[in-house]
Amino acid sequence: MYSARETSSEHNKIIADFRSDTVTRPSDAMKDAMMSAPLGDDVYGDDPTTNALEEKAAEMLGKDAAVFVPTGTQSNLAGVMAHCGRGDEYLIGQHYHVYVYEAGGTSVLGSAFPHPLPVDARGALNPDDIAAAIKADDAHFPITKLVSAENTVNGCAHSKEYMDSIAKVAHDHGLSAHCDGARLFNAAVKTKTDPARLVQDFDTVSICLSKGLGTPAGSILVGNQEAVAKARRLRKMLGGGMRQSGILAGAGLYALEHNIDRLEDDHDRAGRLADRLMSIEGISLERDRVETNMVFITMGSEDKPISDEALENLSDFMKERGILVNAGRVMRLVTHLDINDDACEQLAEALGGFIDHYAG
Repeated sequence: MYSARETSSEHNKIIADFRSDTVTRPSDAMKDAMMSAPLGDDVYGDDPTTNALEEKAAEMLGKDAAVFVPTGTQSNLAGVMAHCGRGDEYLIGQHYHVYVYEAGGTSVLGSAFPHPLPVDARGALNPDDIAAAIKADDAHFPITKLVSAENTVNGCAHSKEYMDSIAKVAHDHGLSAHCDGARLFNAAVKTKTDPARLVQDFDTVSICLSKGLGTPAGSILVGNQEAVAKARRLRKMLGGGMRQSGILAGAGLYALEHNIDRLEDDHDRAGRLADRLMSIEGISLERDRVETNMVFITMGSEDKPISDEALENLSDFMKERGILVNAGRVMRLVTHLDINDDACEQLAEALGGFIDHYAG
């Protein structure tokens, strides 16, 4: 739990943090793996632990090669830039992380032009929409080079059949296919599919180690030899070349070996949390949308209205009770390895207390 690992007096009062699965702290066993990792200089290619992590990740995802990078944002950026040159276009879901939450880096730094496409309620692209958006060979238009998918999307896990359909429409039109698989292992566990099978036809895939897998930092871009070689060069250009990165890579190796199967615990806990929250008048959610480790709730109802002014107090109200959330009318609550059943009950009690105090 958060309070067992935090040293500051303020955070010692925190019971649990539901803001994201990025807030996980490395376990003692993971720290031991980090501190005992053999080290070298990864920019020279001689950090043995980083090399071992890259080899393992490539094997697990069924790809030729991999490159370890500091962040998921950099992994996705290098992935897009490996496929798109200056002025080239990539097609992407209108709510996807690369398009919305990565500071426009593909445009600002990569000079690639994003074309956002509609997605359905579960965040899925329609292959027909992809095909229709591919540009003709006309000087008026950018050259379409890439389709960028995502799995999971807001906690929804997409199947191998869906993933196949996205890669197929890309390749049928001569495009490359990239997957933002920050939580791909959540999707693999939920769909009971080998992760390599989920992305078997994608040219590059970004995997985040610092979310549900629990490492302090780091992502991996896997793919074919050519794309990963480009991405490794881009990593240096983007300031991501690290030296004794084996300390972080050691955490990544530990995570891949120990923290994948346990993701099912997070999924089950999110489902139980959703059931508990549904019993509170004034909180609504779509239960069938709780597929992995995310629960999206809406605060307030016709019988228990909550004003916007009242919601401004929600963050402090929860924090005073030892709970951290990204407060708002609609909230995402995320379960992870630092959340237990007691924390979920305390969250529910605190949210119920807020509604009882402020509804009216």
